[in-house]
Amino acid sequence: MQHPVSAPIGVTVPNFADRIGFAQLTRRAFEGGDLHPLRDQLLARIEEGTAEAGEGLDLSLIAQLLGEKEAGLVIQSEVLSFHQLFRTPCAVPKPRLRVLALAADIDMGGNTPIEFLLEGSDIELLTLYVVKGVGLPETLPEHDVAIVVASDSAECREALALIETAAPHWPRPLLNRPGLIGNLDRDKLYRLLTGISGLDIPATVHATRAQLTDLSQGRIACEDIAGELHFPMIARPRGSHAGVGLAKLDDAPALAAYLTGREEQDFFVARFVDYVSPDGLYRKYRLAMVDGKPYACHMAIADRWDIWYLNAYMAFSEEKRAEEAIFMLDFDHAFAARHRSALDEMSRRVGLDYFIVDCAENQNRELLVFEADNTAVVHNMDSPLVFPYKPPQMRKIFAAFTAMLSRHAKAGEGSAA
Repeated sequence: MQHPVSAPIGVTVPNFADRIGFAQLTRRAFEGGDLHPLRDQLLARIEEGTAEAGEGLDLSLIAQLLGEKEAGLVIQSEVLSFHQLFRTPCAVPKPRLRVLALAADIDMGGNTPIEFLLEGSDIELLTLYVVKGVGLPETLPEHDVAIVVASDSAECREALALIETAAPHWPRPLLNRPGLIGNLDRDKLYRLLTGISGLDIPATVHATRAQLTDLSQGRIACEDIAGELHFPMIARPRGSHAGVGLAKLDDAPALAAYLTGREEQDFFVARFVDYVSPDGLYRKYRLAMVDGKPYACHMAIADRWDIWYLNAYMAFSEEKRAEEAIFMLDFDHAFAARHRSALDEMSRRVGLDYFIVDCAENQNRELLVFEADNTAVVHNMDSPLVFPYKPPQMRKIFAAFTAMLSRHAKAGEGSAA
């Protein structure tokens, strides 16, 4: 039964379904394990009518990991239509803390992968999916602290709105408030962060296909779309992720060619910032902001501007890995110290307890921010033989995250009485 959002929310003994979960299944896939036997086993249980809700949700994730995204999402929506609360057991028999994650019915990249952050801890994770037409239950499962893990994407907006309306009546501390998550959208983030001393963030603006077509054919100028926009520019379809449709366009003919190859009607455009280092390489950083403090997640080095960690081929270069190791080792008194003022002000304006920043340094050594979100994967799956410096750094981030949860839970003990 849906909760009336204007009333206080009670808590009750949780009626959860156990699942293997995101972290374990993703790790199996990452390490090259064959998920097909488990998929077939779960399918057989569904056909027999003996599958539990948690097994259905695991099957949905397996399908997505195997590249069957649409099938996986259909399974997920079917499961969530009759059960919304799931448990990922922790590493100890008696949990020290119980965290409630508030998620949306979206693909596997659309919610914060919080399971990785809690791996090996004494914290039990309950995930409550806030589903369209179902909403929040009249009584919430017993928990010590809650955190919103749904993203700023359009598919999550209804779930975020429901949580935001109920937030004033939440019986426990609620982290990553939904009203703040919406500010991470690419065009909103620029407006939020512009004007911070030592921080460079290009204006990312929405442009329709009609506008870009007019620009490519000379009927309008770049400034007619945005004051600071000029060629070369970056374009990507609105709502795309992981570099899908991302392109650097040097002039109007390049823009015309780009539009010919795309079917989307809405795009984000921004001025291109050439952040190449003096040695001709590009360096892109991922930071985790936990409780207002930055932590190094990774450093990608490549001879191309459109870097992701995978296309930087860090695993194949001992020299690159050595530089990344130094970046992590010296982070607090080097990169973080150099940009402390900008990072502090960014964290204050964003206002979230936990979020991720992808950034670089421009040629004036200012902090160049590409994007921020709350759902990027922070994990400890890389081989310790190839990346021996990563496990200690990841454990440092995980410890900061669990300490943040504990601090808020302790602060909320009075309200839990």
